[in-house]
Amino acid sequence: MRAKQVIRSKEAHVLYLGDWVFHVGPTFIETPFGTETKDADLHFYGERLTEALEQQADVTPLANWEIYRLQPGCLEDYLKASNCLIISDVEAKCFHLYPSFFDRARRENRIVTFPDRLKVIKEWIHGGGGMMMLGGWLSFSGVQGRSGWGRSSLKEALPVECLLIEDLVESSEGFTAEVIEPEHPAIKGLAWDMFPPIFGYNEVKEKTEGQVLVRVKETGDPLVVAGEYGSGRVFTYMSDPAPHWGINFELWESYDAFWLQALNWVKKKG
Repeated sequence: MRAKQVIRSKEAHVLYLGDWVFHVGPTFIETPFGTETKDADLHFYGERLTEALEQQADVTPLANWEIYRLQPGCLEDYLKASNCLIISDVEAKCFHLYPSFFDRARRENRIVTFPDRLKVIKEWIHGGGGMMMLGGWLSFSGVQGRSGWGRSSLKEALPVECLLIEDLVESSEGFTAEVIEPEHPAIKGLAWDMFPPIFGYNEVKEKTEGQVLVRVKETGDPLVVAGEYGSGRVFTYMSDPAPHWGINFELWESYDAFWLQALNWVKKKG
């Protein structure tokens, strides 16, 4: 897959990776000899976040399978046109395993390697880019530890330490927020007293180089952490910007302002 042409009409441009799902079904079993699958749906869970960001930025969304299929050099082109990168609900291995590695018809009798796309992202941040990593079942460590960010080369740029086991913390009662640094520009002036219950988050460990801005009130775990890497900035929100964890979060009166302030903070230094 080649890079799509990025047309900029606003000062900020966001490359938004993840938060897509392809849903197949329902599936009906009426006989022991077969099944019938009826209907399929491609859905972008990041619509609400994109709507908020588009008040100030152009947004280019890519699904996990599009990231996986990017040809060498395409990610670099996207990053050159962007001053903010969002990674949300994406496994680290989507950046590593090029389909060409597995195409037997294209194999040749020579040694082949590809650019390390996570190293590309890390160097882009170090040079002044701004990144947000957002929570979900495929973020940080993720479900059954499959997301793998704590084992990736990008872990050095994150202001939090990922667990090496499953990190999902969930409750149907929901979790609320406790503000630790109310004057930080990424979260200042928001309606934190009206923050709605979120149904889950990714548990992470604190780093000395990360600044915890908001904690989960019920557990004390970090919820919002900001940090710097080289000349760039990294903002982490350990819950989901979208359903299902964030189904109430999307209704928060400060939802738009939260993401716009986070965007302005991560891109300001670069």
